[in-house]
Amino acid sequence: MAMNVVRSSESVEHLRLVCYRWPRDIAWPKRVGLALTMAVLTGLAAQVRIPLADTPVPVTGQVFMVLLSGVLLGGPWGGLSQALYVGLGAAGVPWFTGWAAGVPAGPTAGYLMGFIVAASWIGWVTDRFTWARFFVPQLALMMVGVAVILTLGAVGFHLTTGLGLVATLKAAFVPFVFVDLFKAIAAAGISSTLLPKRSGDTGMCNGR
Repeated sequence: MAMNVVRSSESVEHLRLVCYRWPRDIAWPKRVGLALTMAVLTGLAAQVRIPLADTPVPVTGQVFMVLLSGVLLGGPWGGLSQALYVGLGAAGVPWFTGWAAGVPAGPTAGYLMGFIVAASWIGWVTDRFTWARFFVPQLALMMVGVAVILTLGAVGFHLTTGLGLVATLKAAFVPFVFVDLFKAIAAAGISSTLLPKRSGDTGMCNGR
């Protein structure tokens, strides 16, 4: 019985490793395709929109996809997926919130920049440190990613609206902390379940 449990555990870990390495080992055109796919998913998640009172910034599903993109694709490619989302949206692809498109210049522009930084950071740490693949460190990484998104979002909000520090925090930061914490918990639960835990499986894959 114990041997069967060990073999089952090894099989699960092997499956995790195969799934983890596949997007990191495939040829670079396919990796670009995966990054574009994640950008599309982020665009679809942007349409999950809950308006809030006293702020022009809505709650959306984007952050959840951003947090997972670095884990699923690896740091540089997770960051690329969000750069494609922002860049193609600026070029005219209507997948920003409310099916909008155009150069980000309003109060939500800073959040979009934060997407790129957060995805790159989470993926970079996850790829290089095996200890970061368990739930608690993944949750810590996700929370840092949320903090980056909200901080850059608040900076962009301040620059575009001219509101003071307190008013900016009330409109662009504080309303989103609680809901984004739940997104971070959900993302960490998924990522820590999918990621391989073996020492040495650092994911330092060059691709082609």
